[in-house]
Amino acid sequence: MLNEIVLAGFGGQGILFAGKILAYAGLMDNKEISWLPSYGPEMRGGTANCSVCISDDPIGSPLVIDPDMLIVMNEPSYDKFIDNVKPGGTVIVDSSMVDKKCKRDDISVFYVPASSLADENGMTGMANIILLGKFIKETKIISLNTLQSAFEKAIPPRKKNLVEVNMNAVKIGMEQ
Repeated sequence: MLNEIVLAGFGGQGILFAGKILAYAGLMDNKEISWLPSYGPEMRGGTANCSVCISDDPIGSPLVIDPDMLIVMNEPSYDKFIDNVKPGGTVIVDSSMVDKKCKRDDISVFYVPASSLADENGMTGMANIILLGKFIKETKIISLNTLQSAFEKAIPPRKKNLVEVNMNAVKIGMEQ
């Protein structure tokens, strides 16, 4: 089983971090993984996306052209990637940042006001993790325990308190 995922948004929204967490989780589940970041020269405020592949078998290429799954955090990314999602795919949209509604009926699209939810819950900057929570709920690609282990691996020991904060953001996303 090969799962090809694209996460996309503006630089500074935590797209690459969310992708890295998915890759770590896949690795912890003894899957073959790849994580390929891509960002414009502007960094913060410019475009950022990453491709994550999680597979039972070796991965031929880390580049994802037609994803099975998509997480988008801004309208330019939505416009760029929505038509490439494979039929039967799953899309998670930050509806606080993207006003458009998908006209395709061959994919499942979930709208989560993640940026607003992050602000309302005192978690500014955690919209990416709220979307990740909704993604995990809908795709069941990894377990909650594996996700927590991935946070523990990716977050440096000096910032260990952020593991709990991230897991709280995941739970907010799962409730959507």
